[in-house]
Amino acid sequence: MTSENTPHHHGNLRPALIQAGIDILETEGTKGLSLRKIATRVGVTHAAPAHHFKGKAALLVAIAAKGFQVFADLMEKNRDAAPKDPQNQLLGLCQGYLQFAAENEALFELIFSTDIKPHANVDEDFRKSANRAFRLLEDTCALFEPSPKHSQGHEIMIWSLVHGYASLRAYNKLISPEDGAAMPFELILPQLTPKK
Repeated sequence: MTSENTPHHHGNLRPALIQAGIDILETEGTKGLSLRKIATRVGVTHAAPAHHFKGKAALLVAIAAKGFQVFADLMEKNRDAAPKDPQNQLLGLCQGYLQFAAENEALFELIFSTDIKPHANVDEDFRKSANRAFRLLEDTCALFEPSPKHSQGHEIMIWSLVHGYASLRAYNKLISPEDGAAMPFELILPQLTPKK
């Protein structure tokens, strides 16, 4: 274990603490996460995390900010790998959303948790990463004719649809009793009208 006067062997302690927090979160949930536990996992004194996070709430916001970065990266990667027509670009984005939700269940729950909202609203890293994720959705929806009912109608509809699908899938509510498979997301994604 390092002392506070010894240079941290990771070189940059804050990212190491955040990653340790993500690892603990995925196996033990938010109740199992503590500053003391992440310090032990990283191999630093129990006081060391307090230099980077003012309590557990600040740690959770930092973890959520990192979660949103990974979330946005997956959406962008899947969108960019999809065929270039608008409908497939939108499907690719949604598949990145669903991949993140499936591979990071606890992190997915945390980034949308109302428990962190009061603290997240004042955290610059969180705002930037969350806004980037929404901008990706906006940019992809901009490939289509706008909704006649609201300027962000498509964004809210797609977000609600993909988030609802991810949540239902997590609780096995999409499983067919006949074959045990979930309905593929592409079958419920609306066909929007591409811009001319």
